[in-house]
Amino acid sequence: MADPVFFAPARPYTVGEIASFTGAELRENGVSSDELIVRLSSATAAASGSLAFVDGAANRKLLASIAATAVFVTAGFASDVPRGTAALVCSHPHLAFAKTGRLLYPAAVRPAAVTGETGVSPAAWVHPGAIVEPGVIIEAGAVIGEGAAIGTGTLIAPNAVVGAHCQIGRDCHIGLGAALQAALIGNRVQIMAGARIGQDGFGYVPGPGGLEKVPHIGRVVIQDDVEIGANTTVDRGALDDTVIGEGTKIDNLVQIAHNVTIGRHCVLAGHVGISGSVSIGDHVMMGGGVGIADHLTIGDGARIAASSGVMNDIPAGQSWGGTPAMPFKEAMRLAAVQRALIRKAQRKDEKPT
Repeated sequence: MADPVFFAPARPYTVGEIASFTGAELRENGVSSDELIVRLSSATAAASGSLAFVDGAANRKLLASIAATAVFVTAGFASDVPRGTAALVCSHPHLAFAKTGRLLYPAAVRPAAVTGETGVSPAAWVHPGAIVEPGVIIEAGAVIGEGAAIGTGTLIAPNAVVGAHCQIGRDCHIGLGAALQAALIGNRVQIMAGARIGQDGFGYVPGPGGLEKVPHIGRVVIQDDVEIGANTTVDRGALDDTVIGEGTKIDNLVQIAHNVTIGRHCVLAGHVGISGSVSIGDHVMMGGGVGIADHLTIGDGARIAASSGVMNDIPAGQSWGGTPAMPFKEAMRLAAVQRALIRKAQRKDEKPT
């Protein structure tokens, strides 16, 4: 549940304001458009003052007992909303709910300063040669290296390290204990706590004396509106750059190796591992635990199921799954054949001898 100790709404909003903000059609059901929304809730935990959403056929039954002040629903569900709960009718209830959540709880989307400080903390260390625009917050324990540049509206959280000559755009958030080296960061980028950006890649060449380390002298380039989750690592390139395209969202504990290029508006769930020199197109989606071998190409709009092991290029627009990964329909047929063989073997074992 939403605990106001941690996340308090910026202010209450009326049902009418929320309808106007999201473009939803308001069906009052005995609720005034001036009724206040003071919290977001799940459909099962909602009470007076709550805003909820119900979407998907399996969840339709939740409307029978809902006690929210207002609920986002599709037009097909509107007649099921009981009196005493306003129906906010829209085509995508979850999306409207998320937009309203950002309005009510801005600090949950873009964290505020942990220490409450403004400007540069006297307990931070900023190299005299760094360029810090007005409106930047650098909290206690943060370190800003020589020649680094940070744009206005950016927040550097406690104990974060911005290495020499890194550039960070405007309205960014660099989380607790994050570390940046050899990185160029765009605007409105969020890098969560403990992320490691621009460390050297995992590259060695066998020689007569053992493994010789390959120097990595490339950069990490992160474009506008990217989000990178907690404890994720993005290695810098060996010679070329590692690039993450605008609008891409990366979950916690993801490994992105040297020279990887990721396109725009991709989604990578937790524990994805991408080997070196992989090229990923735009609008690609990867489930949790996906592993991709080096030097592969993943086409625009491809989708990869969770825990898949990708060992071949994936054409644009295709859905793959399994280990080794294959087109999803083939993976499902293979799984069906394997289950049939197992059942056949079990029946054979059960026959009396």
